[in-house]
Amino acid sequence: MDVTFVCPNCRQELEADATLAGTQIQCPACGHRITIPEVDPTTVKVMNPIASSAAAREEKHFSVPVHDTPTEVLIQKPPPPLEVAAKDTEKTLRVRTIRRTDCVEVGHDNFDKVVSEVLAKIGQENIVSINTLNYTHLDIGSQKLLTDFGVLIVYKG
Repeated sequence: MDVTFVCPNCRQELEADATLAGTQIQCPACGHRITIPEVDPTTVKVMNPIASSAAAREEKHFSVPVHDTPTEVLIQKPPPPLEVAAKDTEKTLRVRTIRRTDCVEVGHDNFDKVVSEVLAKIGQENIVSINTLNYTHLDIGSQKLLTDFGVLIVYKG
């Protein structure tokens, strides 16, 4: 049988086994020392043993302490997509790197197409510089280091 009681310090609703009555515990919410109260015989309800088993217990919803200060915002707004960022009035420098290996699909090299689409989205007036780059990577099929190329685009957006 469980005893349900409330922390006098923070008003957190707690539940403990009746065999622990009279022992002192710390409130998990505020750390205040609490003595688990004795079971009140006037409020004891005789229950079916199956209903009081661990499998039949329902999830309890406890009251949450209210704070005086506003809570911290945990969910941040995602950054705007490239199209919106390019149309902003206040523009900052941004970088976009495109590797040729990321543009190869089923033996077709779409590097030029992908770079052209990205440049069209950014717009010619926003491009600061386009730099070529070389890099090496491990080819999964041949297990060899391969040298490849890409572009680094610096733009206002």
